[in-house]
Parts: sequence; C-alpha cells; structure tokens
Amino acid sequence: MLLQRIQQLFIDSADFKYQCAQSLGHKTDLAVQAVFSSLTNGGKIMVAGMGATQPLAHYMTALLLGRFERDRPELAALLLGVHGSSGSLDQHSLAREVRALGASEDLLLVISTKGGEVALEGAIDAAHERAMTVVALVGGAIPQLVQSLHDTDVAVCVPSEQHSRIHEVMMVVLHCVCDGVDIQLLGDGA
Repeated sequence: MLLQRIQQLFIDSADFKYQCAQSLGHKTDLAVQAVFSSLTNGGKIMVAGMGATQPLAHYMTALLLGRFERDRPELAALLLGVHGSSGSLDQHSLAREVRALGASEDLLLVISTKGGEVALEGAIDAAHERAMTVVALVGGAIPQLVQSLHDTDVAVCVPSEQHSRIHEVMMVVLHCVCDGVDIQLLGDGA
C-alpha cells in the first residue's frame, strides 16, 4: 500500500512538472534573460527568500557563486537576510540591504511560496527605488507579491497551493535559470 502511494507521488510530481513546462517555459526564459543581462552588465544577483524558501535562496546563491553542472567563472550573487545585526529579520531588513547594496544594474530575485511576506514586498520596493529589475518566483494563483512588480519585472508563478509541488517546480526553475546563464556564457558544449 505504501509503495503504491510513493510511486503515485512520483507520478503526480512528474505530471505537474510537465504541465508547468508548458505554462512556465516563457516566463522562465524571460527570467534567464533578465539574470544574464544583469550579470553581463556588471551587476549582481541579490537573492531573497523567507521561511521555507530561504534555503532555496541560499541554494541559488551558491549555484551562482560556485557552479551549476560545469565549471565557469564565479557569478556575482548575494544572499539577502543574513546581514542583520540582531540575527533575525524584521519587515524592513531586506529593504535596508537592497538600498545599501543595490544598484541599477543589479537584479533582485525573490522566492516565495505564498507571496504575502511584507519583508519581500519591501525589498521589491527598495529594488524599484534603485531602478533594479526584479524576478519573482512565487507559488499560488495570484500572489500579492506579484502586484507590486513593474512591467519590466518578471513573475514566474507556480500554479499550485500545494507547498511540496511549488518547491519541486521552483527547484527546476532555478536550475533552468542557471543552465540558461551557463549556456549563454559557455556555449552548449558539455
């Protein structure tokens, strides 16, 4: 009985990812282009997540600074939310970091399962004050966070309310961004 349930979870995950390949492919491509443009124009990628998405933000930063699937030069990336003096985030911490460290050629990548975190919305507002592009990777139908984006920003919205499915697809999207940047920097050779 448990084996069948486990197998069904694998099948459900694969089915949902297949659906998202169709619906999120174009937006993911736009996210790749925005990240690539920022990096090749001398900018850095500032990455923020909260709660359950904070580890995804940390992972993405590590992939950019280190490597994805092959060696390449380090890419400028900064994990937000680790610079507070008190060790904990308040609703203004991320915005302060963006205002202190952000510049117009930089890009803010926010990752959110729900899209209602005040601190992430503040970071987006601060990025806009600095004329930065924002890429929002969010879950849910119409996340509140997306409403604060400008026309030049990119929203990749995973169409699910199920946190496990959202995280699975977010991981694929982050891998697609890294792969897309690497392909443009290094070519298609393995």
